[in-house]
Amino acid sequence: MIQLIIGKKGSGKTKRLIDAVNGAAEKSNGNVVCVEQGPTLTYSLSHKVRLVDTTVYGIAGYDAFYGLLAGICAGNYDVTDIFVDATLRIGGRDYKMLSNFMERVAQLSKEANANFIFTVSCDESELPASIFEHAEKI
Repeated sequence: MIQLIIGKKGSGKTKRLIDAVNGAAEKSNGNVVCVEQGPTLTYSLSHKVRLVDTTVYGIAGYDAFYGLLAGICAGNYDVTDIFVDATLRIGGRDYKMLSNFMERVAQLSKEANANFIFTVSCDESELPASIFEHAEKI
């Protein structure tokens, strides 16, 4: 399952994500991972959460981004939830590429039996309808 937290900068997306990550960490019988660009969430998340900073690994663009997520799932079979903050800063603002990325992540979600939640910093009307074929807004 893929879910999106959509809104303009300053609309509270990251706060909602933090609450969701910490809630999942308390309930999960597996591992919870949070992916971000830069170490901004370090002190906001439970110590039970595996935090991944994309800048440390040189992740930029949707192909590298997908590779990171697939590697997380491949490297640990009991990942239950993967949360991503600042999706557009990591992958880029090409919405067609974002749509293709979401399609690939939807397949990965099924294969790995993991939930994905992404924050997307834009107005919902800017996103192509094809994204919502694979992801739901929360």
